[in-house]
Amino acid sequence: MPSTVIRNTKYDPATRVLSVWFVPSGYRYDYEDVAPETYAAFRQALSKGRFFNDFIRDRHAYRRTVNSA
Repeated sequence: MPSTVIRNTKYDPATRVLSVWFVPSGYRYDYEDVAPETYAAFRQALSKGRFFNDFIRDRHAYRRTVNSA
């Protein structure tokens, strides 16, 4: 996943939770109710950061996890 802002992602289709690890902070955030189609498009996007900002950030409830790893 080449991105200057996003280090890694993990998606659970059963719960529709998208976990995103960010490069600057190292923190993991879990975004709720992300459709499988949105995650598939996110994985295919040339710019992960731009896609994240346009289609995930501020569109889904989220929480920062206690464990950043």
